Amino acid sequence: MWDFEVSPRQSLGDAVLADLMRRADADKVALRVGVVLRHNGAVLLLEHGGHVEGRSPLSLPGTIVRPGESLARAVTRALHEETGLTVVDIVRHLGSFDYLSNAGKHVRREHFSVEVAGVEPIQLSNYARYRWLPLDGDLPVTPSIRRILSA
Repeated sequence: MWDFEVSPRQSLGDAVLADLMRRADADKVALRVGVVLRHNGAVLLLEHGGHVEGRSPLSLPGTIVRPGESLARAVTRALHEETGLTVVDIVRHLGSFDYLSNAGKHVRREHFSVEVAGVEPIQLSNYARYRWLPLDGDLPVTPSIRRILSA
């Protein structure tokens, strides 16, 4: 769990986050968040161990939204747990997509652009490597993530 309390600014507004939570509840879908961090024209992408260039898509930092957890806290927790970085502002909602989990549950993944206190050092917990890749390149990500990043 957290050894500190983090309350990032929410430039996109509390109403946007509350509306996304209401919609997910009404649609009876589980929520996940994806975090888009840009720096110098590149986006932070994570690689699982065993990634084979051109075969396994890279991932955005992300996590499930725990019961009773706010979207802002889930975004902050996701980035911190997976990279050690601290979110200082949730800038923009970039969109979402729905899918069926491996367990057959309906899931909605909401994506947010964030600003962080600093982009170094990155300390990975669940991934083998990270890469900063230019947004204008051919990113090795799923089509759903490519659509989110084009926003």
